[in-house]
Amino acid sequence: IGFSTCSVAPINIPTQPRNPASIPAPKTSGVTEVVEMKKASSLHTLFLFFLTSFAFLVKSQSDSCSSKLSVSHLIPFNTSSLRCFSAWSSQDFILRYENAGSNVWSYVLSAPDTGSYISIGFSGDGSMVGSSAMAGWITSSGPGIVKRYYLGGTSSKRCPPDQGSLDPVQGKSVITSQGSRLYLAFQLNSAQPPQRLIYAVGPQNNLPSSDGYLPRHKTMASGSINLSGAGGGESGENEDGGGATGDVVEGGVSGFDLKKQHAILVMLGWGVLMPIGMMMARYFKQFDPFWFYSHISIQGIGFLLGVAGIILGFKLGDDEGEGDIDTHKNLGIFILVFGCLQVMAFLARPGKDAKVRRYWNWYHYWVGRAAIACAVGNIFYGLDLAGEDRSWSIGYGIFLGVWGFICLVLEVRGWMDR
Repeated sequence: IGFSTCSVAPINIPTQPRNPASIPAPKTSGVTEVVEMKKASSLHTLFLFFLTSFAFLVKSQSDSCSSKLSVSHLIPFNTSSLRCFSAWSSQDFILRYENAGSNVWSYVLSAPDTGSYISIGFSGDGSMVGSSAMAGWITSSGPGIVKRYYLGGTSSKRCPPDQGSLDPVQGKSVITSQGSRLYLAFQLNSAQPPQRLIYAVGPQNNLPSSDGYLPRHKTMASGSINLSGAGGGESGENEDGGGATGDVVEGGVSGFDLKKQHAILVMLGWGVLMPIGMMMARYFKQFDPFWFYSHISIQGIGFLLGVAGIILGFKLGDDEGEGDIDTHKNLGIFILVFGCLQVMAFLARPGKDAKVRRYWNWYHYWVGRAAIACAVGNIFYGLDLAGEDRSWSIGYGIFLGVWGFICLVLEVRGWMDR
């Protein structure tokens, strides 16, 4: 058998050099989409977290009759069936109450925490003076204090602590703070407490003194409540208070407007115009006779305003301040006498060429300066007695600073000219 030899031609497969840049990259679009979805999900979760936290914070800082009492576990008596109503809407006061048993009444007053006290008074005729109240506050060191008071007047010294007709149940009074709100809770031994209520809030960031005396309230309101049938509401959800009647009347205490008028007149007359009039006579004599007529006109108007303010001050009762009213009055009388002496000196002034003119000038200068200095001190003292907002003292202090600076500049300029 013969075999034939056959040759196989080699197959040439063309090859090209591989360029790394020409190699297509693996597809990553799916991975990128997954990462972006995870990022979006994380941001969405974070947004929901902050939104939920903000909603919780807002809810914790408010209170209403449609919500459960959030501090019930901190109150030493049962609060599950308290009736509720908005006691003072402008100050966000919420009052819960019920007849807790035989001759025992429960109260929980909720209000924003302004760094001061909150109080609720019980009055037979609706007036503050002569009533009794419960007040509470959180001290700067943390513990809460609840005291009863007899409201014998409109000043701090006329409202002594631990006195009054209220009979709190021993160990059942507490004040707590949660979510920027104060919760004043207490029980009273009474067949039926007075139905005329008085609400008050203290000046912002001004706590009572260590002996328990309250600073003069910033504002107050009065209202009434019908306690008949208040044997407990349903889950404390009664928005209208289950018998709350009457409109809340908001306002200040008696004499408040009179004190404002007294302060403004005295401050403007003795504390502002008098120093300006003195400056005219001291530093503007080169403008004769302008300085003279300006001086007597400004001083005259200031004297009349000051006298009017002092007259209003005498109409104020002794209970219209927070401290020693007699000292303030005596200083006012002293300043009034000095002012009258200045008027008499002006009417009896000698001629410029008279020998006694030198002594008259000396008397006129120093008596006027003493009167103004005493008036300025008494103005600050009076603002402190009245318990007015510190902005009054700060504003008047700024005026005195500007006035003193101008006087200093004019005084230095006078020395240089001489």
